[in-house]
Amino acid sequence: MQIQPILAALRKHRLATLLIALEVALACAVLCNACSMIADRLSAMRINSGVDEASLGVIHITGYEPKDVNDLNARMLAGLRGIAGVQSAAVISSVPFGVPWGTAGINLNPDDNKPSQSVVVQFYEGSPGVIETLGLRLVAGHMPGADDYPPLQGYAPLDSRVLITRALAERLWPGENPLGRDFWTGKFHFRVIGVIAHLAVSQYNETGRNGAEWTVFVPSQPGGLLAGTYVLRADPRELPRVMRDARLAVAKIAPDVVLDTDQSRTLEFLRARFFQKDRAMAGLLVGVIAALLLVTSLGIVGLASFWVAQRHKQIGIRRALGARRADILHYFQTENFLIVTFGIVPGIVMALAINLTLMKFYELPRLPLLYLPIGAVVLWALGQLAVLHPALRAAAVPPVVATRTV
Repeated sequence: MQIQPILAALRKHRLATLLIALEVALACAVLCNACSMIADRLSAMRINSGVDEASLGVIHITGYEPKDVNDLNARMLAGLRGIAGVQSAAVISSVPFGVPWGTAGINLNPDDNKPSQSVVVQFYEGSPGVIETLGLRLVAGHMPGADDYPPLQGYAPLDSRVLITRALAERLWPGENPLGRDFWTGKFHFRVIGVIAHLAVSQYNETGRNGAEWTVFVPSQPGGLLAGTYVLRADPRELPRVMRDARLAVAKIAPDVVLDTDQSRTLEFLRARFFQKDRAMAGLLVGVIAALLLVTSLGIVGLASFWVAQRHKQIGIRRALGARRADILHYFQTENFLIVTFGIVPGIVMALAINLTLMKFYELPRLPLLYLPIGAVVLWALGQLAVLHPALRAAAVPPVVATRTV
């Protein structure tokens, strides 16, 4: 089919063609960016915490005297381990999706005065038994031994033999063996003895996406700042009951403290709550996409239906001159394809411009170029589906009826 007659017809309806093309352009720009943002949120929600979430719960307490933390930790651990169904319990500074604790810049040179701001990691500190309780998976080196749990000297032991994540090892020493390597933050010295597969930071966000697993596990004796947060391990089927009993037991174990009911939850609950806004945002964007595509398709249907009615006689004449139904159908499909294409081209430019704006002001990631052809294909398919019914009506016009009044 020749394109020139179709273009000539569109030039006679410039305003209607322009409005539909602009509508398609807006739909293309929003579709590409919204799909990218949805994929980004879904990717964040699938982050591997590195711990056995289904089996873990957290008890978090406040309101205790710092001088009493050793006695408090002993009472809490003994009481929590005595609850039926608790397989293990340990003291930990924080957990993934929990209260943030111990974030600092590090450097690889002890002579540097300031930690590097380009490598900011989160430190997890935990008592003996916490690694087994969490279910961390070792991929290189060895786990801390009994002698690798020194007492804290402020925020950390002065010299620590630590575990780091595989992601952090690759960031600090790309392509090299991290075992035995040293790094510092201020006066604190750390030596790597093992690499674990995954351990997510407690408070993941878009701006720290590249460092979502830049974490260090520091074995430490409970006491000092390492108090008040206790991780429990139980059978996943028993965990809800265990957590209920544990929260009730705190009042008997340590009646002088305050139970933080908001943070004393299962890890699965903390994860679901942490990503609640992301799920809501993804749902909202899906609704926006659906509404925009619906409005665009209705515009195409309305315009095509109007043009079918307006060209009723011309269609009949073409049918009388030998045009087949397929020819009439292809005419309207080709016309719609051209209109949608006129909208997709500026729509791609708009999509890139919107993405650059979002990157600048909201620190969102760059729009993957793959979404541009995907958006174009979706809109082409939508246009063909939207015009199909009016085009079939046009193809069904009998020549004798259309030409009777000519």
